[in-house]
Amino acid sequence: MDTRVSPQPQVKLRRPGEFEPHAKTWMAWPHRKDLYGDRLPAMQRAYADVAHAIAGFEPVNMVAHPQHAADARAYLGEGIEVVEIPIDDCWIRDSGPTFLKRADGGLAGVSWRFNAWGGKHTPFDADDALAGRVLAHEGAEIAKSFIHCEGGSLACDGDGTLIATETSLLHPNRNPGLSKAWVEQELLRMLGLEKVVWLPGDPLDLETDGHVDGMCCFVRPGVVMFEYNPDPTDLHGRILADNLAALRSQTDARGRSFEVIPIPEAYDVEATSEIFARSYINFALTNGGVVMPTFGRASSEEAKAAVAIAFPDRRIVTVDVGAVVPAGGAIHCITQEQPL
Repeated sequence: MDTRVSPQPQVKLRRPGEFEPHAKTWMAWPHRKDLYGDRLPAMQRAYADVAHAIAGFEPVNMVAHPQHAADARAYLGEGIEVVEIPIDDCWIRDSGPTFLKRADGGLAGVSWRFNAWGGKHTPFDADDALAGRVLAHEGAEIAKSFIHCEGGSLACDGDGTLIATETSLLHPNRNPGLSKAWVEQELLRMLGLEKVVWLPGDPLDLETDGHVDGMCCFVRPGVVMFEYNPDPTDLHGRILADNLAALRSQTDARGRSFEVIPIPEAYDVEATSEIFARSYINFALTNGGVVMPTFGRASSEEAKAAVAIAFPDRRIVTVDVGAVVPAGGAIHCITQEQPL
Protein backbone atom coordinates (compact mmCIF):
# COMPACT_ATOMS: atom_id res chain seq x y z
CA MET A 1 0.00 0.00 0.00
CA ASP A 2 1.13 3.54 -0.77
CA THR A 3 1.18 5.18 2.66
CA ARG A 4 2.26 8.67 1.62
CA VAL A 5 0.15 11.40 3.15
CA SER A 6 -0.42 14.70 1.42
CA PRO A 7 0.57 17.80 3.42
CA GLN A 8 -2.26 19.28 5.42
CA PRO A 9 -3.18 22.67 3.95
CA GLN A 10 -2.32 25.52 6.32
CA VAL A 11 -5.46 27.50 5.46
CA LYS A 12 -8.86 25.83 5.20
CA LEU A 13 -9.74 25.12 1.56
CA ARG A 14 -13.11 24.55 -0.10
CA ARG A 15 -14.11 23.13 -3.46
CA PRO A 16 -16.89 25.40 -4.75
CA GLY A 17 -19.82 24.05 -6.69
CA GLU A 18 -19.51 24.52 -10.42
CA PHE A 19 -22.72 26.56 -10.29
CA GLU A 20 -20.97 29.24 -8.19
CA PRO A 21 -19.41 32.37 -9.82
CA HIS A 22 -16.31 31.91 -11.99
CA ALA A 23 -13.30 34.08 -12.68
CA LYS A 24 -12.71 32.27 -15.98
CA THR A 25 -12.78 28.91 -17.74
CA TRP A 26 -9.70 26.98 -18.87
CA MET A 27 -9.45 24.78 -21.95
CA ALA A 28 -6.56 22.97 -23.71
CA TRP A 29 -5.95 23.00 -27.46
CA PRO A 30 -6.03 19.64 -29.31
CA HIS A 31 -2.97 18.90 -31.44
CA ARG A 32 -2.46 15.10 -31.42
CA LYS A 33 -2.82 13.92 -35.01
CA ASP A 34 -1.55 10.51 -33.91
CA LEU A 35 -4.63 10.20 -31.66
CA TYR A 36 -7.30 12.01 -33.69
CA GLY A 37 -6.13 11.62 -37.28
CA ASP A 38 -8.21 13.32 -39.95
CA ARG A 39 -10.77 14.37 -37.33
CA LEU A 40 -8.29 16.80 -35.72
CA PRO A 41 -9.22 19.94 -37.74
CA ALA A 42 -12.92 19.38 -36.98
CA MET A 43 -12.08 18.87 -33.30
CA GLN A 44 -10.14 22.12 -33.30
CA ARG A 45 -13.08 23.98 -34.84
CA ALA A 46 -15.38 22.49 -32.20
CA TYR A 47 -13.00 23.53 -29.41
CA ALA A 48 -12.96 27.06 -30.85
CA ASP A 49 -16.77 27.07 -31.00
CA VAL A 50 -17.00 25.98 -27.35
CA ALA A 51 -14.43 28.59 -26.31
CA HIS A 52 -16.34 31.40 -28.04
CA ALA A 53 -19.66 30.22 -26.59
CA ILE A 54 -18.21 30.33 -23.08
CA ALA A 55 -16.51 33.67 -23.78
CA GLY A 56 -19.99 35.11 -24.21
CA PHE A 57 -20.34 34.67 -20.45
CA GLU A 58 -16.85 34.78 -18.92
CA PRO A 59 -13.14 34.93 -19.89
CA VAL A 60 -11.51 31.85 -21.42
CA ASN A 61 -7.85 30.83 -21.20
CA MET A 62 -6.76 28.25 -23.78
CA VAL A 63 -3.64 26.27 -22.90
CA ALA A 64 -1.68 25.38 -26.03
CA HIS A 65 1.55 23.48 -26.49
CA PRO A 66 4.16 26.09 -27.51
CA GLN A 67 4.64 24.33 -30.86
CA HIS A 68 0.92 24.65 -31.62
CA ALA A 69 0.10 28.01 -30.04
CA ALA A 70 0.13 29.83 -33.39
CA ASP A 71 -2.46 27.39 -34.78
CA ALA A 72 -4.61 27.92 -31.69
CA ARG A 73 -4.48 31.70 -32.07
CA ALA A 74 -5.36 31.42 -35.75
CA TYR A 75 -8.45 29.32 -34.99
CA LEU A 76 -9.52 31.32 -31.94
CA GLY A 77 -8.97 34.88 -33.15
CA GLU A 78 -9.50 37.75 -30.73
CA GLY A 79 -10.98 37.44 -27.27
CA ILE A 80 -9.48 34.12 -26.12
CA GLU A 81 -6.18 34.22 -24.21
CA VAL A 82 -3.74 31.52 -25.33
CA VAL A 83 -1.40 30.36 -22.55
CA GLU A 84 1.66 28.47 -23.78
CA ILE A 85 2.30 25.43 -21.58
CA PRO A 86 3.53 21.99 -22.71
CA ILE A 87 0.63 19.50 -22.89
CA ASP A 88 0.14 15.98 -24.18
CA ASP A 89 -3.60 16.07 -24.80
CA CYS A 90 -6.68 18.29 -24.61
CA TRP A 91 -8.89 17.06 -21.74
CA ILE A 92 -8.19 19.72 -19.13
CA ARG A 93 -11.09 18.69 -16.88
CA ASP A 94 -9.03 15.62 -16.08
CA SER A 95 -5.43 16.78 -16.39
CA GLY A 96 -5.86 20.33 -15.08
CA PRO A 97 -6.17 21.51 -11.49
CA THR A 98 -9.24 21.11 -9.34
CA PHE A 99 -9.58 24.71 -8.18
CA LEU A 100 -10.29 25.56 -4.56
CA LYS A 101 -10.99 28.70 -2.57
CA ARG A 102 -9.03 29.55 0.57
CA ALA A 103 -10.90 30.65 3.66
CA ASP A 104 -9.14 34.02 3.34
CA GLY A 105 -10.49 34.47 -0.21
CA GLY A 106 -7.34 33.41 -2.03
CA LEU A 107 -7.11 30.88 -4.84
CA ALA A 108 -5.76 27.35 -4.50
CA GLY A 109 -6.04 24.07 -6.32
CA VAL A 110 -5.27 20.38 -6.20
CA SER A 111 -2.64 18.86 -8.44
CA TRP A 112 -3.66 15.21 -8.62
CA ARG A 113 -1.42 12.56 -10.12
CA PHE A 114 -2.47 11.91 -13.71
CA ASN A 115 -1.71 8.78 -15.75
CA ALA A 116 -4.03 9.20 -18.76
CA TRP A 117 -6.96 7.24 -17.34
CA GLY A 118 -4.86 4.29 -16.30
CA GLY A 119 -2.19 4.45 -19.00
CA LYS A 120 -4.59 4.37 -21.94
CA HIS A 121 -2.51 6.91 -23.91
CA THR A 122 1.13 7.97 -23.91
CA PRO A 123 2.96 10.17 -23.26
CA PHE A 124 1.24 11.80 -20.29
CA ASP A 125 4.10 13.38 -18.33
CA ALA A 126 3.34 16.92 -19.51
CA ASP A 127 -0.32 16.50 -18.62
CA ASP A 128 0.71 15.14 -15.22
CA ALA A 129 2.54 18.44 -14.65
CA LEU A 130 -0.19 20.65 -16.14
CA ALA A 131 -2.19 21.31 -12.96
CA GLY A 132 0.79 22.67 -11.09
CA ARG A 133 1.80 24.86 -14.03
CA VAL A 134 -1.70 26.35 -14.39
CA LEU A 135 -1.87 27.05 -10.66
CA ALA A 136 1.59 28.67 -10.77
CA HIS A 137 0.44 30.80 -13.72
CA GLU A 138 -2.43 32.07 -11.55
CA GLY A 139 -0.24 32.51 -8.45
CA ALA A 140 -2.43 30.04 -6.59
CA GLU A 141 -1.57 27.78 -3.67
CA ILE A 142 -0.77 24.25 -4.88
CA ALA A 143 -2.00 21.26 -2.87
CA LYS A 144 -0.33 18.12 -4.25
CA SER A 145 -2.12 14.80 -3.84
CA PHE A 146 -0.62 11.32 -3.89
CA ILE A 147 -3.60 9.66 -5.62
CA HIS A 148 -4.38 9.40 -9.30
CA CYS A 149 -7.60 11.29 -9.93
CA GLU A 150 -9.26 13.21 -12.74
CA GLY A 151 -11.59 16.18 -12.46
CA GLY A 152 -14.30 14.29 -14.35
CA SER A 153 -14.38 11.89 -11.40
CA LEU A 154 -15.65 14.63 -9.07
CA ALA A 155 -19.06 16.27 -8.58
CA CYS A 156 -19.05 18.66 -5.61
CA ASP A 157 -21.91 20.66 -4.13
CA GLY A 158 -19.84 23.39 -2.46
CA ASP A 159 -21.43 22.40 0.85
CA GLY A 160 -19.33 19.45 1.95
CA THR A 161 -20.51 16.68 -0.40
CA LEU A 162 -18.74 14.86 -3.22
CA ILE A 163 -20.36 12.36 -5.58
CA ALA A 164 -17.85 9.93 -7.13
CA THR A 165 -17.83 6.55 -8.85
CA GLU A 166 -16.07 3.43 -7.71
CA THR A 167 -15.24 2.21 -11.23
CA SER A 168 -12.99 5.21 -11.89
CA LEU A 169 -11.36 6.24 -8.62
CA LEU A 170 -11.04 2.72 -7.23
CA HIS A 171 -9.95 1.11 -10.50
CA PRO A 172 -6.64 -0.76 -10.12
CA ASN A 173 -5.23 1.19 -13.08
CA ARG A 174 -5.46 4.39 -10.98
CA ASN A 175 -4.60 3.60 -7.38
CA PRO A 176 -3.53 -0.04 -7.01
CA GLY A 177 -3.17 -1.18 -3.42
CA LEU A 178 -5.13 1.70 -1.97
CA SER A 179 -8.34 0.88 -0.15
CA LYS A 180 -11.60 2.74 -0.61
CA ALA A 181 -11.08 4.26 2.85
CA TRP A 182 -7.65 5.63 1.87
CA VAL A 183 -8.95 7.17 -1.35
CA GLU A 184 -11.96 8.62 0.42
CA GLN A 185 -9.85 10.18 3.16
CA GLU A 186 -7.56 11.80 0.60
CA LEU A 187 -10.51 13.23 -1.34
CA LEU A 188 -11.98 14.72 1.85
CA ARG A 189 -8.64 16.22 2.90
CA MET A 190 -7.75 17.70 -0.45
CA LEU A 191 -11.16 19.16 -1.28
CA GLY A 192 -12.22 20.35 2.17
CA LEU A 193 -15.22 18.01 2.18
CA GLU A 194 -17.19 16.10 4.77
CA LYS A 195 -18.77 13.21 2.86
CA VAL A 196 -18.25 11.11 -0.26
CA VAL A 197 -21.36 9.64 -1.84
CA TRP A 198 -20.15 6.61 -3.78
CA LEU A 199 -21.92 5.40 -6.91
CA PRO A 200 -21.03 2.08 -8.52
CA GLY A 201 -20.08 3.74 -11.82
CA ASP A 202 -19.93 2.29 -15.31
CA PRO A 203 -17.85 -0.85 -15.97
CA LEU A 204 -18.55 -0.57 -19.72
CA ASP A 205 -16.85 2.82 -20.10
CA LEU A 206 -13.62 1.96 -21.91
CA GLU A 207 -12.01 5.40 -21.70
CA THR A 208 -12.64 7.03 -18.31
CA ASP A 209 -13.85 3.89 -16.51
CA GLY A 210 -17.12 5.57 -15.63
CA HIS A 211 -16.54 9.21 -14.70
CA VAL A 212 -19.37 10.77 -12.73
CA ASP A 213 -19.60 13.70 -15.16
CA GLY A 214 -21.09 11.35 -17.71
CA MET A 215 -24.13 10.66 -15.55
CA CYS A 216 -24.85 13.42 -13.03
CA CYS A 217 -24.05 16.91 -11.78
CA PHE A 218 -25.09 19.24 -8.99
CA VAL A 219 -27.61 21.98 -9.72
CA ARG A 220 -27.24 23.29 -6.17
CA PRO A 221 -26.72 21.61 -2.79
CA GLY A 222 -29.23 18.81 -2.40
CA VAL A 223 -30.31 18.89 -6.08
CA VAL A 224 -28.74 16.91 -8.92
CA MET A 225 -29.42 16.31 -12.59
CA PHE A 226 -29.18 12.65 -13.54
CA GLU A 227 -29.15 11.03 -16.97
CA TYR A 228 -31.50 8.27 -18.06
CA ASN A 229 -32.25 6.22 -21.15
CA PRO A 230 -35.96 5.67 -21.85
CA ASP A 231 -35.35 2.26 -23.45
CA PRO A 232 -35.78 -0.38 -20.71
CA THR A 233 -33.72 -2.85 -22.76
CA ASP A 234 -30.70 -0.54 -23.13
CA LEU A 235 -27.74 -1.86 -21.14
CA HIS A 236 -26.28 1.57 -20.43
CA GLY A 237 -29.72 2.73 -19.38
CA ARG A 238 -29.80 -0.03 -16.76
CA ILE A 239 -26.36 1.04 -15.54
CA LEU A 240 -27.62 4.62 -15.17
CA ALA A 241 -30.69 3.35 -13.29
CA ASP A 242 -28.50 1.34 -10.90
CA ASN A 243 -26.40 4.42 -10.18
CA LEU A 244 -29.50 6.53 -9.59
CA ALA A 245 -30.82 3.93 -7.15
CA ALA A 246 -27.50 4.09 -5.29
CA LEU A 247 -27.76 7.89 -5.10
CA ARG A 248 -31.34 7.77 -3.81
CA SER A 249 -30.31 5.38 -1.04
CA GLN A 250 -27.88 7.93 0.43
CA THR A 251 -27.91 11.45 1.87
CA ASP A 252 -25.52 14.36 1.53
CA ALA A 253 -23.21 15.88 4.15
CA ARG A 254 -26.13 17.80 5.64
CA GLY A 255 -28.40 14.76 5.85
CA ARG A 256 -30.55 15.76 2.88
CA SER A 257 -32.01 13.23 0.49
CA PHE A 258 -31.24 14.15 -3.11
CA GLU A 259 -33.81 15.88 -5.28
CA VAL A 260 -33.31 14.57 -8.83
CA ILE A 261 -34.02 16.37 -12.11
CA PRO A 262 -33.92 13.81 -14.96
CA ILE A 263 -32.19 14.52 -18.26
CA PRO A 264 -32.02 12.07 -21.18
CA GLU A 265 -28.79 10.86 -22.65
CA ALA A 266 -28.49 11.05 -26.43
CA TYR A 267 -30.36 7.80 -26.83
CA ASP A 268 -31.27 8.45 -30.47
CA VAL A 269 -27.71 9.15 -31.65
CA GLU A 270 -25.70 6.39 -33.29
CA ALA A 271 -22.29 5.87 -31.73
CA THR A 272 -19.38 6.08 -34.16
CA SER A 273 -16.74 4.74 -31.77
CA GLU A 274 -16.48 2.40 -28.79
CA ILE A 275 -15.92 5.39 -26.48
CA PHE A 276 -18.55 7.72 -27.98
CA ALA A 277 -19.89 10.18 -25.36
CA ARG A 278 -23.70 10.27 -25.58
CA SER A 279 -23.97 12.57 -22.58
CA TYR A 280 -25.92 15.84 -22.60
CA ILE A 281 -25.16 16.38 -18.94
CA ASN A 282 -21.50 16.77 -19.90
CA PHE A 283 -22.07 20.51 -20.19
CA ALA A 284 -20.23 23.57 -18.85
CA LEU A 285 -21.84 25.92 -16.37
CA THR A 286 -20.79 29.55 -16.85
CA ASN A 287 -21.63 32.87 -15.26
CA GLY A 288 -25.28 33.17 -16.22
CA GLY A 289 -25.26 30.37 -18.75
CA VAL A 290 -25.06 26.71 -19.68
CA VAL A 291 -23.04 25.65 -22.72
CA MET A 292 -24.23 22.18 -23.66
CA PRO A 293 -23.74 19.64 -26.45
CA THR A 294 -26.27 19.18 -29.22
CA PHE A 295 -26.65 16.33 -31.68
CA GLY A 296 -29.53 17.68 -33.76
CA ARG A 297 -31.91 14.95 -32.62
CA ALA A 298 -35.17 14.91 -30.66
CA SER A 299 -33.22 14.03 -27.53
CA SER A 300 -31.32 17.32 -27.85
CA GLU A 301 -34.53 19.30 -27.42
CA GLU A 302 -35.60 17.10 -24.50
CA ALA A 303 -32.24 17.62 -22.82
CA LYS A 304 -32.33 21.37 -23.40
CA ALA A 305 -35.80 21.53 -21.83
CA ALA A 306 -34.53 19.61 -18.79
CA VAL A 307 -31.59 22.00 -18.39
CA ALA A 308 -33.99 24.96 -18.60
CA ILE A 309 -35.97 23.46 -15.70
CA ALA A 310 -32.82 22.95 -13.64
CA PHE A 311 -31.31 26.37 -14.42
CA PRO A 312 -34.22 28.74 -15.17
CA ASP A 313 -32.11 31.87 -14.66
CA ARG A 314 -29.36 30.88 -17.07
CA ARG A 315 -29.16 31.32 -20.83
CA ILE A 316 -28.64 28.03 -22.66
CA VAL A 317 -26.25 27.86 -25.61
CA THR A 318 -25.79 24.66 -27.59
CA VAL A 319 -22.66 23.70 -29.51
CA ASP A 320 -22.25 20.88 -32.01
CA VAL A 321 -19.38 18.78 -30.68
CA GLY A 322 -19.90 15.85 -33.04
CA ALA A 323 -16.18 15.85 -33.82
CA VAL A 324 -15.26 15.60 -30.12
CA VAL A 325 -17.60 12.97 -28.68
CA PRO A 326 -16.15 9.98 -30.61
CA ALA A 327 -12.98 10.56 -28.55
CA GLY A 328 -14.86 9.87 -25.33
CA GLY A 329 -15.92 13.22 -23.91
CA ALA A 330 -17.97 16.36 -24.42
CA ILE A 331 -18.00 19.95 -23.19
CA HIS A 332 -17.51 19.35 -19.47
CA CYS A 333 -14.52 17.14 -20.24
CA ILE A 334 -12.74 19.88 -22.20
CA THR A 335 -13.30 22.72 -19.72
CA GLN A 336 -12.24 23.54 -16.18
CA GLU A 337 -13.78 26.46 -14.30
CA GLN A 338 -11.73 28.74 -12.06
CA PRO A 339 -13.83 30.11 -9.19
CA LEU A 340 -14.13 33.81 -8.52
